[in-house]
Amino acid sequence: MRNTQTMNVLLWILQAVLATMFAALGVMKSTQPKEKLEPKLPWTADFSAGTVRFIGLAELAGALGLILPAATGIAAILTPLAATGLALVMVPAALTHVRRKESAAIAVNAVLFIAAAVIAWGRFGPYAL
Repeated sequence: MRNTQTMNVLLWILQAVLATMFAALGVMKSTQPKEKLEPKLPWTADFSAGTVRFIGLAELAGALGLILPAATGIAAILTPLAATGLALVMVPAALTHVRRKESAAIAVNAVLFIAAAVIAWGRFGPYAL
């Protein structure tokens, strides 16, 4: 029982950290003009403003999905689904950075992918809510 509680707390912490990161990035991408984002996020130059905004909205939705369903107990299955979706978003993101030879960004994508995958594994499996 103690290990289950510890893992549940660790998953909640991971969910909160990941949700905070994706929410901040999602708000930034979905509310700021592409031209303002390009100095901070050079990859945005390769995509239309609509695509960048869509990515931001997807990240924001994923961030909300990591917390709200599990916290409210309403449709808690959406939490691991949100984590899975965010992990999947990191794959083309990493491929974009590979193409652009941005190794630091690839590392960030890998860390975010792993965190999201751990949440998906835990919340789908042994530590489901």
